Amino acid sequence: MPAPITTLVAALLSALAALRARRRNAPVRAMVVSPRTSNRKRDGAVLSVQSAELTMTPPELERLWSPTNLENLGRTYWRFLSRVTLGLVRLIYGPHERLVVLVGRPLTLLRFDLPEYVLESDHGRVSWRIRDGLLVARAGRGCGFLSLDIRRLRAWSEQDAGFARAGHASAGLARVRIEVEVANFYPAIAAGFSMPVYEATQSYLHVLVTHAFLRSLSTLELAQSKVGRLAASDAPRDPARPAQL
Repeated sequence: MPAPITTLVAALLSALAALRARRRNAPVRAMVVSPRTSNRKRDGAVLSVQSAELTMTPPELERLWSPTNLENLGRTYWRFLSRVTLGLVRLIYGPHERLVVLVGRPLTLLRFDLPEYVLESDHGRVSWRIRDGLLVARAGRGCGFLSLDIRRLRAWSEQDAGFARAGHASAGLARVRIEVEVANFYPAIAAGFSMPVYEATQSYLHVLVTHAFLRSLSTLELAQSKVGRLAASDAPRDPARPAQL
């Protein structure tokens, strides 16, 4: 295995162990609800959806539910990726693109278009179309996308099946579901080698890191966006009205 890849894997394992220790005192419960698997289409395109449910107090959710924090969530994802790889993988901002690089140029793993946002009262989504990069097969350039999706769920109640029987302590707490989706992605490793090789390497690491990212959200430590595109949307609102994401 090439030295940079070996170093990257070692950094990942070390950082993930440290993250587990930090989550013990986290203010929010984050539970991964997706399996460690990826689906794929017959033509070789990959679909991978990893999701988690966060449980918190309603005031905490109201404080966080804003357009700015949707943008901050995207920045938090990229910051996590950089931290967990000890800076070996990082995001470079361009005027018309985003580059995910290994150490630096010219090792561009993925190149994205600028992020696009969906803003609704109980749902938000930020997505980046995948343009190209070393991890993208030539036939799949410009086809796939990466997205973070967040949706408010119904709060737990004492009437939920099995709630009282299990001694559940979450009655009245707010819930949100966060999904990280990679769709219509054509991996270069699968095209150059085979799908089993891709699943045992890049796919496995992606799921491992994504699950760790979702669990890390229990700390509620969102990174500040470097662009601030949605900051103007956070106008003061009437507390009696539902929060608008």
